[in-house]
Amino acid sequence: MGYFYILGTLLFTIYGQIILKWRLNQLGVFPESLFGKLKFLFNAFFDFYIISGFASAFLASLFWMAAMTQFEITKAYPFMSIAPALVFLIGVFFLGEVFTWGKVFGLALIILGTIVTVKF
Repeated sequence: MGYFYILGTLLFTIYGQIILKWRLNQLGVFPESLFGKLKFLFNAFFDFYIISGFASAFLASLFWMAAMTQFEITKAYPFMSIAPALVFLIGVFFLGEVFTWGKVFGLALIILGTIVTVKF
């Protein structure tokens, strides 16, 4: 059951980050003027999708608390490094972000480090 909690943490964390980026892209660039900033933040704060991202972050923290009852942090935390790889793939395929081989190489190193940390 412990790995289910880690998976929940990952999925809710990734959802929250992706939905925030997607929705903020739609809302536009953060304005320069103070009034523009306040209006932007007001609109963002009451946006359904952004609220769902905040809720997702809260759920991720609940799953993480449950995972911490099942694992040592040194065993559980390396799994969180899978998030950048998944965010990279989602960002490229669904948000149109830039694909580079340097990012792929870096992510491969992160995943390799995760495997070494968990196994040894």
